[in-house]
Amino acid sequence: MTWSPAASERGREGGEVSRSSPQRRVTRVSVGAPSVSVRDTLAGEEPLEIRVRGRSLAVTMRTPGDDFDLAAGFLVSEGVVSRKEHLTTMRYCAGAGSDGVNRYNVLDLALSADVASPEDSVARAFFTTSSCGLCGKASIDAVRTRSTFDVRNDQVEVSAEFLVGLPERLREAQAIFATTGGLHAAALFDASTGDLLVLREDVGRHNAVDKVVGWALREGRLPLRGVVLLVSGRASFELVQKAAMAGVPMLCAVSAPSSLAADLADEVGLTLVGFLRRPSFVVYSHAHRVTTPVTTPSTSASAPLETHHD
Repeated sequence: MTWSPAASERGREGGEVSRSSPQRRVTRVSVGAPSVSVRDTLAGEEPLEIRVRGRSLAVTMRTPGDDFDLAAGFLVSEGVVSRKEHLTTMRYCAGAGSDGVNRYNVLDLALSADVASPEDSVARAFFTTSSCGLCGKASIDAVRTRSTFDVRNDQVEVSAEFLVGLPERLREAQAIFATTGGLHAAALFDASTGDLLVLREDVGRHNAVDKVVGWALREGRLPLRGVVLLVSGRASFELVQKAAMAGVPMLCAVSAPSSLAADLADEVGLTLVGFLRRPSFVVYSHAHRVTTPVTTPSTSASAPLETHHD
């Protein structure tokens, strides 16, 4: 099962593995009522090893499906590639489980001759969990990767009314979340037309964003000018970095950003929106892209904001 730019031009690669969400029998307990045995659908989570030119680069826990997008987006986030032509092929390798059956959990990526292999500092010789893509980085400086794209000059503008309607549209489009309740989502919206361009789901926030960015790379859409990237959870430093590496001018999150995320967004010229839940939100950096006047959050204004852990 292989992807190449030529194949993608003929339509979505049909050989990419996508497994349905697993089910298991569980005991449902309700206070004051008898326990019942039912079948429950869970969010799939399996390891994926990403290799470049045959060399292992990273192992991450992810929800199977859209693996080519995930791997491509990962390379964009790490500054290895920035154009569709940089990535020549992606193919599944043998990755058998304990039962001897190939789980399609190993991908090998080939780069064009003019693209250098990732440096040793990029290789993540450790196990990356689905909840954190940064764990194991040597220092903050190591992840301040300089993007090929500059978002400062992106003149995109959106209205407050447009933004507050995005979380509802995101939830409505989350097909797997509807059955499992256990997945994060990332989606791209066209700021001019309001169209939903792509949505990807995963057990990890950073994986969902990588899948979106990888889709954009494979479609030849980088840099992602004039779009809004929406994530279903909080906005971490790494998600801001991934957005900047893909040329995204605006990142919105339904929950809180971290202080480092806000600092990085301000530094690179990206508009960062948090607590995006109708009828309000908070803009943490570069509020000029939101056409409705927004009050700068103060200590007294931010205190009542609902916290959300995910």
